[in-house]
Amino acid sequence: MKDLTLEARYNSALTLDQFVAQAAANHELWATFAKRAAPDADLVARVNRLSARRHLLVLLEDWCGDAVNTIPALAALAGASATLDLRILTRDENPDLMDAHLTGGTRSIPIVMVLDEAYHEVGWWGPRPAPLQSWVRSEGHALDKTARYREVRRWYARDRAQTTLTEILALLEGGAAARAA
Repeated sequence: MKDLTLEARYNSALTLDQFVAQAAANHELWATFAKRAAPDADLVARVNRLSARRHLLVLLEDWCGDAVNTIPALAALAGASATLDLRILTRDENPDLMDAHLTGGTRSIPIVMVLDEAYHEVGWWGPRPAPLQSWVRSEGHALDKTARYREVRRWYARDRAQTTLTEILALLEGGAAARAA
C-alpha cells in the first residue's frame, strides 16, 4: 500500500532547478553550486548498482549553508542515476515532517528522507556529514558563531560534498536504516 501523503508531497515538491530559480536567500550561491556539481564517477557507478528505485525527499530552506554545500551535489548524483530522484520541500511549510526528523531536539536542516518505490520512508540522513557534525558538537561548540561557521565553510570547501554523498550511498546500499546525526 502506498503512503499517499508522502507520495503527494513528493510529486508536488520542487526539483533542484525549480528550487534554485525561486531561492531568495543565497540565490547566486545556490546557482553556482548547482552548476558546478559533478559527482565522482565511482559514486555514480555505486548508485547505478542499486537494485531498487529510491526517491529522496529533502527538507531545507534557502538560507541554510549546510544545504547549499550538500544538496546540489546530491541532486547531481540523482540526476546521473536511473534509480534515484530528488525533490525539495521547505522545512517551514512542512513542520510535521520536520518534527519527525529532529536532530538533538532541534529542527536542523537539511534532512534527506529516503523513500521506497511505494513512497514509504525507509531511512533518513541529516543535517550534516557525521565528521563535521561531531566537530560542531565538540570543538566547534567552543568557538564563537563567526569562527565556527568560518571553519564549517572551510570543511565543506575541502570535502566538496564527498562525505555527504558517501554517507547517503551507504544508507541506500544498506537498506536505508534511519540515522540522525
